[in-house]
Amino acid sequence: MEFFADGLKRGFELIAGGDTEVLDITLLSLRVAGISTLLACGIGVPVGFMVGTTRFWGRRAAITVLNTMLAFPTVVVGVLIWGMFARQGPFGGAGILYTWWAIVIAEVVLAAPIAAALTAAAVQGIDPRVRRTALTLGAGPLGAHLAVARAARFALLAAVVVAFGRVLAEVGAAMIVGGNIRHYTRTLTTAVALATSQGDFALAVALGLVLLALALTVNVLLQLFQGRGDA
Repeated sequence: MEFFADGLKRGFELIAGGDTEVLDITLLSLRVAGISTLLACGIGVPVGFMVGTTRFWGRRAAITVLNTMLAFPTVVVGVLIWGMFARQGPFGGAGILYTWWAIVIAEVVLAAPIAAALTAAAVQGIDPRVRRTALTLGAGPLGAHLAVARAARFALLAAVVVAFGRVLAEVGAAMIVGGNIRHYTRTLTTAVALATSQGDFALAVALGLVLLALALTVNVLLQLFQGRGDA
């Protein structure tokens, strides 16, 4: 227990003292997570909305594929992205392997299916009369979609939060395509893994606490928005 207590104490000291290593890693993680979530939701939410509100041939298969991709192993995504952007790969000339942009691409591949699947589930749960009422009142197809989106806004927000959490907590793909390079591609999760393997328990604890604080902050904000909606 003394070992854990000492690690926690030193971890809090690193955070309270504004350790530059912790700050750099946190800022990079937020940048990667923010851009990845924005791109993933920009792709996944429209796809999920289409799947959830439109009847077309192969719709069940599309939903099955989306649900299957929710459990896609992160290391497999990392290997696939690595192969695509390696020097001998089809996009090797882009030169983005072992940069934080490579991590962003991998995270988008992982998070977009989450945003799509949760969006599809959210809009499917909305009463069909919402859409019909909007059309009856003179709204066009876009207006009807917006009415459904408004009714499902909190579920859609939850989808964004889950996608952000997936990106923020992911380690396998980030390690493979980013290389865990200090001050360049080292995120909170890859730094925790490295610090633990090197026996630097205090740094691992400090980074872990920051990761937990970010996750808690995002979920508290979600609860606040949902609470306002219920009021």
